[in-house]
Formats: sequence, structure tokens, C-alpha cells
Amino acid sequence: MKPEIGVLLMNVGTPDSPSVSDVRKYLSEFLNDPRVIDIPWLARKILVNAIIVPFRAPKSAKIYQQMWTDEGSPLLIHSENFKNGLQAELGEKFQVEIAMRYQSPSVAEGLEKIRKNNPKKIIVVPMYPQYASSSTGTCIEEVMRISSKWWAIPEMVFVNQFYDLQGYIDGFVKRGKQFDLDSYDHIIFSYHGLPVRQLDKVYDEGLCDDRNCEHGVEGDNQFCYKATCYESTKLIAAGLGLPADRYTVSFQSRLDDKWIKPYSDKVVAEKGKEGAKRLLIFSPAFVADCLETLIEIGHEYDEIFKENGGEKVDLVPSLNDDAEWVLAMANHIRTK
Repeated sequence: MKPEIGVLLMNVGTPDSPSVSDVRKYLSEFLNDPRVIDIPWLARKILVNAIIVPFRAPKSAKIYQQMWTDEGSPLLIHSENFKNGLQAELGEKFQVEIAMRYQSPSVAEGLEKIRKNNPKKIIVVPMYPQYASSSTGTCIEEVMRISSKWWAIPEMVFVNQFYDLQGYIDGFVKRGKQFDLDSYDHIIFSYHGLPVRQLDKVYDEGLCDDRNCEHGVEGDNQFCYKATCYESTKLIAAGLGLPADRYTVSFQSRLDDKWIKPYSDKVVAEKGKEGAKRLLIFSPAFVADCLETLIEIGHEYDEIFKENGGEKVDLVPSLNDDAEWVLAMANHIRTK
């Protein structure tokens, strides 16, 4: 029996190895995407190829080497395990494949595996809970670019965000309850950062700052990354019984000072200076552990905290291939 429905799970990607050359290749493809660095073409080429990649690749390679395992990249391993669990849960009617927006396995490879079985429908799931043009948007664009060249194009369904999906919220609540929350001086919900200008592009009129996106999703801000991050946090915090004064929402991985504030590393340092000794950090923008969680939060923020008087930063693991999370996504896909 051939599967009737294809499911393509997408994530940002990972280098093929932690070598400088492979990291350089990955960064070049990633950062040259106009949805990632949304500046004029020539300026982007000069910035990325002449400045960022040559200087960043050797440093990033050392970081990738810290988290690389005998099986390979943690992100790819978690993605494969999640795919296998989802395939088992969905059954033979579905064909589940994974693809990385940058590097391997490529979007073209994943789609071709599905296309060969002539499915009635393809469901594309970028594994980003909160929509952003530089993550979900570029995944959707790439799928459309490739599939537009097919002679026969099946029904295509895109899951463009799931920031309030109950199974996603429950997954992080479950992870959080594995820790003694009362033993921490403060809790941080750290999301990947974005340039503020990318938030403003969501709106036809006005700016993100004109709205109360710190209150969550309300009105016309359902595609504002900042608003959906705050909405996810509210829901997780409610599930954990956390009052508003017990936690902070912040944003990590910035390239300059025009990104969404507050910055996670600054918040960590400030809490240390204020006398906090133990911090717990959630990373709900990442459903699979990767460099940004394992190294940036798990190691770098721990060092920053200790340098400023703190004692310990603990990272709440991502959902990865947790069985309940697999079931929640399977049920969500069945509704599409």
C-alpha cells in the first residue's frame, strides 16, 4: 500500500560536520537567504561573504565541536528520532520525511521522496512554534519554489505555526515540572531573537511597538513573532502556576543592538548582579535541542551568570522526541 499523504518536517539545518569548511558552507547558505538577512542584495553579499562568514566560521566550528556526538549533530539526531516516532504513530497512510532548510537532508531530497509515491496531499510542518519570515517563511517559500516546477502538484497544506498547540504547551509544562521550581530565584523564557524591523514588516500600518505584543496575541498581531512568544510563555507559565513576577521573557542570539529586547545574556547578567544564585531557563522556540540551547544557554549563559555572582543556570530540555509530543503532533497533523 502506497502512502496517500506526505508529511515533510522541516528545520533550519546543521553543518554536515563540525569542520571549519562544513560550518562555512552552512553559514554561507543560511546567511545569504534574503529572508534571514533582509537587506539589499549587494550589501548582504558583502556583509555575509566578506565579513561574517570568514570570521564566524572558525569560532562556530569550535562551538559545534563541543556539542557534536558520535552519532552526529544533536539537531539531526532528534529530528530523525521524532520522524520515526511520528511515522509509527501516523501509520502506513502517511509518509514522513525530514528536510533541513540549509544543507542536508535538503528540501529537494525530502520532497522528491514524497513525490515519487504520488500522494494526494503533502503537509509541510516547519518545526518552529512561532512564525517568523526568517524561519517558517523561508521553509514555505523553498517548498513552493521546488514544487512549482512539478507537472502535477498535489494539495499542499502548510502548518505555519503552533505557538498555542495544547500538546506543545503541555510538553514544556511537563519538562518544567521535572524541576523544583521553588528552588530557583528566577525563571527565564528565552526565545531566538529577530531584528525589530522584521517584526514591523508584519504590519501594513504602524509598528510592533504600537501594539501591546508583550501581552500576547490579540487583535492583528497573530503573525508577530514577539506576540506569539509572549503568548506561548503565558500559557506555559499558567500550566506551571507561575506568577508574572517569577519569570522574564527574553531573546537570544542577536547580531547587533537593533534586535528584540530584552536580551537573554543581559537578563542573566543582571539577575546575577541582583543576587540571584540559581536560574532556570526554558527555550520554547526550539522543539529540539541544538547549538542555541545546549551551548548558548547550557554553557555560555552559565558562565555569564557565574561571572556576575550567580551559581548555576539549569536548562530545561526541549521536547525532542518525547512520546507525548510525538502523539500531539500526530493528532495535529491528522486534522489537516
